[in-house]
Amino acid sequence: MSANDIYLCRCENLTLADLHRLIDEGYIHLEEIKRLSRCTMGPCQGRTCRDVIAREIAKKRKIDVTEVEVPTFRAPTKPVKLGALAAGAEDA
Repeated sequence: MSANDIYLCRCENLTLADLHRLIDEGYIHLEEIKRLSRCTMGPCQGRTCRDVIAREIAKKRKIDVTEVEVPTFRAPTKPVKLGALAAGAEDA
């Protein structure tokens, strides 16, 4: 199995090879990688992939995973139907 076959973020199709390429290009922070690849921005909002990607960044950079800055979740932290937002507080 090659790095092209290992998906780290299934929502946004980020592979291990994609992540390694971004790190090799100098993007070493998860926030930078998120903005370039959209990883952690899919339907799961990073609940499935964020920690896996952070571990891979640490492994590639040869640092402890606690040194990887992980972006915080921003509201909403789970999918919300647009109708619920459009309805407003009094209609909900």
